Parts: sequence; C-alpha cells; structure tokens
Amino acid sequence: MLQFSYYGHSCFQLNDGTHKVLTDPFLTGNPTAAISAEKVEADTILLSHAHGDHFGDAQAIAERTGADVVGVPEVLGLLRLPGAKLHGMNLGGTLSLPFGSVRMVLARHSSGVAGGCACGYIIRMGGKTVYFAGDTAIFSDMKFLGERDAIDYAMLPIGDNYTMGPEDAALAAKWLGAKHVIPIHYNTWPMIAQNPEEFKKLCEAASDAKVTVVQPGESIELV
Repeated sequence: MLQFSYYGHSCFQLNDGTHKVLTDPFLTGNPTAAISAEKVEADTILLSHAHGDHFGDAQAIAERTGADVVGVPEVLGLLRLPGAKLHGMNLGGTLSLPFGSVRMVLARHSSGVAGGCACGYIIRMGGKTVYFAGDTAIFSDMKFLGERDAIDYAMLPIGDNYTMGPEDAALAAKWLGAKHVIPIHYNTWPMIAQNPEEFKKLCEAASDAKVTVVQPGESIELV
C-alpha cells in the first residue's frame, strides 16, 4: 500500500505505512497549503531545487522531524543540518534509502542557487515507481525515462509560465508511458491558474494515462 497526500503546489507525501517521503515542502506562505510546517511528518525530504516555493520549510521540518534531506549538493549547502542528515546526489545517481530508492533525473528549469541544477526523481516505494518531475519544461529525454522505467504514477506540473503547461504535460505523459498522472504546481497564484479537469480530458485523449485530480488536503491510495 502506498498513500499519496497532496499538500498543495509541489508538496506531497508518500506513505507506505512505515516511511513518509515529503517533496518540496513549501507550506508557510503557500495560499493552497493543506497542512502547516509544524504538523507535517517526514522521514525523508526530496528537494528538486532551491526556489522558495519548493525549498520552503525544508530547514524547519528537517529540524523538527529529524528527516533526511536529499538534493544536489548546492541546494543542500543552504541548509544548516548535521552532515549525516544530508544526502547529496547528482543527475543519474541512485540512492538506496530505508523505503526503497530514488534516482535523480533531469529537469529543465533554473535551480535557484549558483552552480546547482534543478532535478526530478524516480521514486521506488511501496511496490510502485513514481516520477516526481519537479519544475520542468517538456524535454525529449522524457521518452528515455519511460523506456528506462515502467512508471506507475507521474506527478507533473501543469501551471505554465514557470513550467510546462497542460498541452506539454499531456504530451509528456505520452512520452513517459505513465499509467497514471497526478497534476501538481497549479492554482497556487493567478499566474499559474489552470483547470485540472480540462487537463484530464486533454491528457487522456493524448495518452493511455489515467489522470486523477487530487485537491490539496486529499489523500488517495496509489493502486
């Protein structure tokens, strides 16, 4: 069993019943946040890059929960945590963790810190393969990601302006060969306002993926 809980923007938690993985914990100052930084739980935090709407509350949550934090070294260098809690990686690397593993993959986006790069993650947990795209434009190597791994769920940004929009995200789902897609990174502010139901129609017409729209504060089981 693997549970997905959406907390708004690009922040979600994967929970296999024993371990809790949290992505890009921007909660304080997030108008769509469905939980506070003081209450969210995590054993591992995955950071895709250092922009404030992704790096967010990583320091405070890691201090409170004792979570390990994964990211590129330049992003981790912004944190004031014991070295044993920081797991630096770079593109193409795989890290084994108590819940399974993560592989750091390319994202086409700026990093928010000098010398760093933005990334996404292929997460193996609870018998599922989950692709967290982070902030990204569409890029042709998404076809390779789909060939490299049988992706059960792809968490794709659809907000446009800062990331790919609905049309490109629908094409990305096709290239990835994902069985399921959950849209993220939209409706936080007017600049990235989107209708997720329209994206669902677009994506399901363009690919074999089934789209599940999860509202902030909702949880679903990844089947």
